[in-house]
Amino acid sequence: MHPSRPTIRDVARQAGVSHQTVSRVINGRDDVLPETRALVETAIQELGYRPSAIARSMARGQTHTLACISPNLTDYTFASVIEGAETEARQHGYFLLSSSATDPEAFRELVDELVGHRRVDGLIIINPYSDRRFEYIPQNFPVVFVGARSHGEPISSVCLDDENVAYEATRHLISLGHTSIAMVTGPMEEDCSQDRAEGYRRALQEAGIEVDETMIIEGDWSATSGQDALLSFVELGRVPTAIFAQNDRMAMGVLRAARDVNLVVPSKLAVIGVDDMPLSSYFDPPLTTMRQDMPRIGQDATRILLDIIQGKNNTVREVKLSAQLVIRQSTSHKGGD
Repeated sequence: MHPSRPTIRDVARQAGVSHQTVSRVINGRDDVLPETRALVETAIQELGYRPSAIARSMARGQTHTLACISPNLTDYTFASVIEGAETEARQHGYFLLSSSATDPEAFRELVDELVGHRRVDGLIIINPYSDRRFEYIPQNFPVVFVGARSHGEPISSVCLDDENVAYEATRHLISLGHTSIAMVTGPMEEDCSQDRAEGYRRALQEAGIEVDETMIIEGDWSATSGQDALLSFVELGRVPTAIFAQNDRMAMGVLRAARDVNLVVPSKLAVIGVDDMPLSSYFDPPLTTMRQDMPRIGQDATRILLDIIQGKNNTVREVKLSAQLVIRQSTSHKGGD
């Protein structure tokens, strides 16, 4: 009596052939006699055998599995990108593994396991320059960067058009009459922080406003760093009339600090962020921000990666997505209510 799930060896016994012959029939090989193929196909039908999709993929040199490696799995932005990547992968018959690497050595070990043992067909790597993980990118293996451009490596990438996003955010503040505009950046070793700083500077320069480097404070994407930035301006006695925070969490910290020091937003301090997190409209006051489509970033990265894997397009591509200005109550004309 056969087990509930028949195996390839059960089919071989039923057909009176070797299990290697059954494997060749399952994988559509031509080196099988027609009468032998008929015997195997009959045995498969009689036993109700279903070939393992994973085993068939491995036999063809593919796992139909992708991996997305992120600095962490708790950040809202990263999680949204991964969700978009997973949705797109599933639509094309691929699984997506998601993992985090807390330091370059952990990243190297993870890549060695995934790539060295051929457990995945391609990699999506989020923010590869945040902790020098880019130094361990495998050669001649399908890879797409997310949230960063490649620095000379022949690697495709998908990211927000960070320079233009910051330019538009700063231009919004300028259009409201603000000339004393500070910026709280993310970690400056990251591409997006550098590009957003460049967009901020360009907007000021085009408006004839001198860039004051003392009005730029480096944060770490956390609400605490945004809070600390505004408190630093207060301690220096140089409080700006507007702040561009390079993400919503730091903007939230700015709003909290403003409340603590009795700076009324937006009449005394206008604040704008980037991302449009789900809670941004519930901040006090609701946050003006630059909305980015994070799931789409993951989807586009997956499409590019699958094109590379399937040999449809091996051209290195750098995709930059735009963002939408969402105006809420945290910004107003200078001196307005």
